Amino acid sequence: MSSIDTLILASASPARAALLRGAGIDFKTRPSQVDETELKIAKKHEGAETVALALAELKAGHVAAEMPGDLVIGADQLLDCHGDRLDKARDRQDARRQLKLLRGRAHRLVTAVCVMRDREVLWCYVGAPRLQMRDFSDEFVEHYLDTAAGEAFGCVGAYRFEGLGVQLFEKIEGDYFTILGLPLLPLLGFLRDRELLLS
Repeated sequence: MSSIDTLILASASPARAALLRGAGIDFKTRPSQVDETELKIAKKHEGAETVALALAELKAGHVAAEMPGDLVIGADQLLDCHGDRLDKARDRQDARRQLKLLRGRAHRLVTAVCVMRDREVLWCYVGAPRLQMRDFSDEFVEHYLDTAAGEAFGCVGAYRFEGLGVQLFEKIEGDYFTILGLPLLPLLGFLRDRELLLS
């Protein structure tokens, strides 16, 4: 990456930061402090892809306004289960409810990424892997919540796929990095196209 280009990740997600670090990307982290609630309410009748992209752009734009000249990556992920959208599990009771809702069913993790400089959107991408949960028992739900604890709470769907949460699934269709919260391969392609990485 050129010394004149600073890449900013507008996210507090450890998983997104780990993906970028693992790919050898030099970046700084500046989480966006935007309130997503108003936008989600305004777009509640729109498709998950539209909402995820709007949220990613909102986050990138908020940080880009504070960091003139820098390239800012905003990202967002929504869980869509046949029209039901889940937010991060608040506590054990909410995690249990989400797991029982998703048990034996397929859902999509709609994941958007947006790169901005100042007020200009330079590039966007949306991926939507499909994940099939297995029909696990109530006993397994309690075992999982006892064992996974911290990784179940604060995560949409009450699981972290790269951790114990993988035991909840029988099949996935789509990109692994996108499941983790960042469509990494398309993003690397964008950075190469901009000559910010060697091609």
